[in-house]
Amino acid sequence: MVELSQMLAARDRRVERQDALLRQYGLPLVSFTLNIAGPVKNSPDIRRLFSLGRELLLDQLLRVKAPLRHREETDEDTGCEGLYVVDAEPAALKALCCELEERTEAGRLFDLDVLCPDGQKLDRPRPRRCLICGREAKDCARSRTHTVPELQAKTRQIIRAALDRRDSERAASLAVRALLYEVTVTPKPGLVDRENNGSHRDMDMYTFMASASTLWPYFASCARLGQEHRDAAAPACFAALRFPGKLAEGRMLRETCGVNTHKGAIFTLGLACGALGRLDAARWTDPAAVLAEIAAMTVGVEQELTRSEARNPTAGERFYRSYGVTGVRGQAAQGFPTVLRCGLPVLESALAAGRTADEAGAAALLALLANTPDTNMLSRGGYARAAEKQEELRALLAADPCPERETLKALDRAYIAENLSPGGSADLLALCWLLHFLKEDH
Repeated sequence: MVELSQMLAARDRRVERQDALLRQYGLPLVSFTLNIAGPVKNSPDIRRLFSLGRELLLDQLLRVKAPLRHREETDEDTGCEGLYVVDAEPAALKALCCELEERTEAGRLFDLDVLCPDGQKLDRPRPRRCLICGREAKDCARSRTHTVPELQAKTRQIIRAALDRRDSERAASLAVRALLYEVTVTPKPGLVDRENNGSHRDMDMYTFMASASTLWPYFASCARLGQEHRDAAAPACFAALRFPGKLAEGRMLRETCGVNTHKGAIFTLGLACGALGRLDAARWTDPAAVLAEIAAMTVGVEQELTRSEARNPTAGERFYRSYGVTGVRGQAAQGFPTVLRCGLPVLESALAAGRTADEAGAAALLALLANTPDTNMLSRGGYARAAEKQEELRALLAADPCPERETLKALDRAYIAENLSPGGSADLLALCWLLHFLKEDH
């Protein structure tokens, strides 16, 4: 909590700094603060709201090609502040800032002042509206129409809604990016990539891109369901995700004319987005935390395989009955240990060593395939042949964890000749990409 004297001192320091920057650069200045009612002016969510506003502002400056000549930000108990010297016409800057204040979800809490080089602050063309009733804010403030607790509650509501929307959109965008990166990695043994269709005759790169493009709303809805189940038991979130997953699978099949491109990814990345919704965004950069949340959500799900008495069992059910392979259900219930211990470390170490996305992605795929029974491989080649391929891969990776392109192309030809395709491992590779992007995008 801050005192009035602290707020006044912070304002004086801000004005001094504004004057100094105007003298130094002789260009317009955007001063960004937040309108937060009450004595608490800073918190983790308020910081995130400031980051969102800064992101929106800088994006719009890029859009209008307005060069940013200086940028500085402070994070104090009295609040977050940003000063941005911009090489642009002041009136155009003010119009841009007013749009952000009036037309974005959180903009009602943004205070974006534009100062001319001579220090004059440009006025708004329209008065600001009250957070609660929509009347002119200055009238409500003057007459104390609303109490501080009412204003604080409305402020929290606006912040939470804006951050949740931003988080769900971010999760969905990164999930779709992960799908596109997975299919783009080239070459991949037996799988669709930029060079060929692998062991598939019914799909190609364009099929995968069309399928991925339909899944953004589904991934966003998974994240929102996670947010709605933050305070519920984790398995309740998984139960809520099941029907949206069925709808997404139907949309996928309609878009691909019945071809199964992403059924496994709908399950795997849908779980991941649900877990992200349940977690505080500060924990998104911790793959172990994300995967542990998935495990908590899906605890016991592999037992569905033992209870199933379907007359026409799925491939996963057949493999469990014959070989005890729990497939993606077992992986999820354990928090995808192969992703955490094999796929993701290989992907990130290869990228850190300067390898391309193709090289790193292929290495991660092989690491996953070598360490996890792939039900697609079992379905196409049988248990014994799939096990032999795993042994061959382990020997190959022991000698070279990141095989060269010609080695990968030889594997691709061999898998195509035997009609083998590690589609399950490809879904896990997409999860690796998502976990990597979450750290990179933070």
